Amino acid sequence: MIQPTYVNIVKTWFKLTFNKVFLGALLLLITVNVIGAVTKDALIMQTLMPLFVPVFLIFFFVKHKSLGIAFIAFLMFSFLGDTSFLFFSGDTLIQASSILYLLSYLFLLIMVLPKFKLFEVDKLIGVYLFAVFLIALYFLYIIYGILQVLIINPNELLLFGIKNLTLILLTFISFGVFLNTQSKQSALFLTAVVFFGLSVMMNYVTLYYLYDWRFVLLQRILYAIALYVMFKYVMVRHIIKKKPKTIQLNEQYPSDTVLS
Repeated sequence: MIQPTYVNIVKTWFKLTFNKVFLGALLLLITVNVIGAVTKDALIMQTLMPLFVPVFLIFFFVKHKSLGIAFIAFLMFSFLGDTSFLFFSGDTLIQASSILYLLSYLFLLIMVLPKFKLFEVDKLIGVYLFAVFLIALYFLYIIYGILQVLIINPNELLLFGIKNLTLILLTFISFGVFLNTQSKQSALFLTAVVFFGLSVMMNYVTLYYLYDWRFVLLQRILYAIALYVMFKYVMVRHIIKKKPKTIQLNEQYPSDTVLS
C-alpha cells in the first residue's frame, strides 16, 4: 500500500529539519567556544568542555531512541575525560584524562574491529595499509623520543605512547574497513577517528610546546567535529538497520501447470 504523498513530505521535512538542527548544535558549540576563547573568559572555557557530549546526546535522542553498549561506554569515558579537570589538577589531571580518553578509544576499537576482515582485504590494499601503519609508528617513535626530554614523569610518557598507539591502530583498522567497503558508514567512522587524532595532536601542542588560546580553540573545534561525525555514523547505522529486507519472488515454478 502506497502511503499518501503528504505523509512522505512530512517525513522528508522532519529528516531535513533534524539534520539541520543537529548541525546547528555543532555550530552553536563552536560559536560559544569562539566567544569564550576570544574574550579569554576562563569560566566559559571551563564550563563548555563538559557540555559537548550531553548536548549532542540530547539532540540525538530527539529522533533516535537507542544506543549500542560500546558507544555508550565511549561517550561515558569521553565525558569523564572532559570533566576530569573538576577532580584533578597538574600532572594527575594529564594522566587521569589520558587514561579516560584511552578507554574511550578502546571502545571505538571494539565497535570497528568486527568489521575488519583481514583475510578478505585485497593484497595490494593490505600492503598499502601495512606501509602506512609502519610510517605512523616511525613518526610516533620520533615524537616519543622528543617528548622524553620534555616529560619528566615516566607514567605520563608511557600513557602518551599507549594512547597514541591505540589511535594509530584505530585509524589503521578504520582505514582498512573503508578501503574494503567504500561505504558511507565506514567513511564517517574514519573521518571521526581522524578528527579525534588531530584534536589529540593539538592538545599535545598546547601542553608541551606552546599554550595559545587559538590552539585551544582549534583543539575544541576538532573535538566537537569528531563527536558530531561519530553521532552521524551511529545515525546511519540506525537507518541501515531499519531498512526493510526486499522480498524476491521466484518466477520459476516446479511445473508448467499453474492452478488458479
